[in-house]
Amino acid sequence: MREDIYKLVQAAYDKKEKLDPESQRLLEKTRKDYISCGLGISAGPKRDRFKEIQKRLANISTEFSKTLNEEDGGIWATEEELEGVPKDVIQGLAKGSGEHEGKLKLSFKYPDLVPTQKFATNPETRKRLMIDNENKCNSNAALFKEAIVLRDEAARLLGYKNWAEFRLEDKMAKTIKTVTDFLNDLRTQLTPGGKEEIKHLKEIKRKWMADNGKKAEDDDYYLWDHRFYDRLMIEQEYTIDENKIAEYFPITKTIQGMMNIFEKLFGLKFEELNAETRDKLSSNGNGRDLIWHDDVKMFSVWDDEREGGEFVGYLYLDLHPRPGKYGHAANFGIQPGFVTDDGSRRYPCTALICNFSKPTPDKPALLKHDEVVTFFHELGHGIHDLVARVTYARFHGTSVVRDFVEAPSQMLENWTWEPKQLKSLSSHYETGESMPDELLNSLVKTKNVNGALFNLRQLHFGLFDVTIHSPTDHQEAEKRDYGALYNELRSEICCLTGPEKLGGGLNWGNGQATFGHLMGGYDAGYYGYLSSQVYSTDMYHSVFAKDPMNEAQGRRYRRLILEKGGSQDEMQTLEGFLGRKPNAEAFYKDLGIKKNQ
Repeated sequence: MREDIYKLVQAAYDKKEKLDPESQRLLEKTRKDYISCGLGISAGPKRDRFKEIQKRLANISTEFSKTLNEEDGGIWATEEELEGVPKDVIQGLAKGSGEHEGKLKLSFKYPDLVPTQKFATNPETRKRLMIDNENKCNSNAALFKEAIVLRDEAARLLGYKNWAEFRLEDKMAKTIKTVTDFLNDLRTQLTPGGKEEIKHLKEIKRKWMADNGKKAEDDDYYLWDHRFYDRLMIEQEYTIDENKIAEYFPITKTIQGMMNIFEKLFGLKFEELNAETRDKLSSNGNGRDLIWHDDVKMFSVWDDEREGGEFVGYLYLDLHPRPGKYGHAANFGIQPGFVTDDGSRRYPCTALICNFSKPTPDKPALLKHDEVVTFFHELGHGIHDLVARVTYARFHGTSVVRDFVEAPSQMLENWTWEPKQLKSLSSHYETGESMPDELLNSLVKTKNVNGALFNLRQLHFGLFDVTIHSPTDHQEAEKRDYGALYNELRSEICCLTGPEKLGGGLNWGNGQATFGHLMGGYDAGYYGYLSSQVYSTDMYHSVFAKDPMNEAQGRRYRRLILEKGGSQDEMQTLEGFLGRKPNAEAFYKDLGIKKNQ
């Protein structure tokens, strides 16, 4: 908001002096930052109003995130109502007293929520959990609407038609039309497959209901049905037992196996620091330990000898839930890398934040396979953050445009579906044996089971995001019912029936009030998860599919993708690695979808 510095930046920009490409990019993006902060608006009432909006949006984002992170709700249920839920989950639930005597508290945290949705045989329990989870942060609904309305006003003050136009200008997509064309094409390609998947899942539901003496009220496939029957289908048709598979992924051994893969592929070494060394590094000068919690592990990361043996940076792993902690899985950069004035390098520090189940008295912490995939994904962000080699902190690591940032880590998810790599990762928590080939091969076959429905879910998020951020006029932004729109689009796009079918309309839940991404930087950019998936699938199948542990290609990927960070246009980075423009052929082929014309 310093106008004097803005004028200096503008003057430097107007000189048109020849700079190295990264410095030119820094100048252009810094200039855009000042304009985005309202300094392109003439001093007066309009600029003052813009400043007010910016302050309010910052406060909204903080309050919204705080509510999400501190949410401590749940549902109370009897053991009978939780029939089918894994014993490990039941053992970890709080016991009720008073009005909740004889009941257990099922929280909305992932280690409770997801297994219950997958395994609870009582549909009413799943329904209640799903609806209450959608309403767990209803105080955020008003904040969400206020933020969307204020963003729209801010964009118009800056001279844009809406917030999406403003935000997309600097992305790979550039325009709203590019995004909507991309998402609508995906919808055209994915919807027929989604409907076929629903048809098959309905058959499984009908049979299960009949076999278990339960009478179906109708023939619909509800939102609270999907995780349960998706899991049941995989168990029945692929002989997969998620809990059995988890026995082969004790968290400590899995971490080591994962790091072994990244060490070989990218030329790295991970060294876990003991408590004494860790505490010295974490001291703030007063001898007070800055490590967040006893659960946290800390690693120093180095290049291997072939890469020169130099220090790379520090990595924290914070893997289990606790009160007040961020509730999902993410990677957070603590300190970026950059080149200092004297030419030396400042090293990065990055943290992996996850919410995997804790150990029990009987077992170590065990990861279900989808959690192994999540772990690989987030550690992929961490590697991106660690190995970047840029001049300016502004472009370090994952500081790339939102419609590319997921691609490098999404690509690394493929290693969790490769038989050889899965075998090397697996180690039974009791026997130490690798996963048997029969079980492993069955697991690999499930990679894209119900893949159309999975991607339609992401499509719902992306279309909701771009729709709410591109109203035709400001009045539309003010009048819109965002909760009803969220629920309506979900039913239409995901092919799943919502509670509105049972009466009461579309205002049964406020899923948008729990949509932290749209308050945390993905606004008008959530489509990036899908565009990045297209890019990542293209990279993997073009370069790695035939030989996933090819060290030469792994190090080439490190040089051309990871080390570049955001120091150059991301499309240039991607095309430099692929040797051509990216396309969606591998994405559709991987899903087994024949593209409709």
